[in-house]
Amino acid sequence: MIVTLDINNRPYEVNVRPDEYLLETLRNLRFFSVRKGCDTTSCGVCTILVDDNPIASCSYFTVKAEGHKVTTVEGIKEESEKIVDLLQKEGSDQCGYCSPGFTLTLYSMKQKLEKPTDDEIRNYLVSNLCRCSGYEGQQTAIKNYLEVK
Repeated sequence: MIVTLDINNRPYEVNVRPDEYLLETLRNLRFFSVRKGCDTTSCGVCTILVDDNPIASCSYFTVKAEGHKVTTVEGIKEESEKIVDLLQKEGSDQCGYCSPGFTLTLYSMKQKLEKPTDDEIRNYLVSNLCRCSGYEGQQTAIKNYLEVK
């Protein structure tokens, strides 16, 4: 079936299977920042934004994305670079595999929460796992990005 997708403010017309997940479609369209992790919505590696909300693309049918705004890390290049720089300064960006999903979730958080508390930050990021860091450096980088002290 043919669907029209708005990905990073650019239209794409693609032929997909009715049971195809957005993760597969995006990878087929060469959006390689969208990573494959657990396939069970548990790790956050495949996180993208749909209408500015973080979703696990490994469980979101492509056909549901028609008529919605889809954002990958390629669509927020400047913000992504800021976030990565702050993570690197804190030594919390190690292997980088989780970074695209984490970056998109953090970007969404900045749009939706004003001066979040530590608990609000942790709750917002609960679905983004990092197997390399101890999260302490990430928390500092997040606060710096959100300008929350």
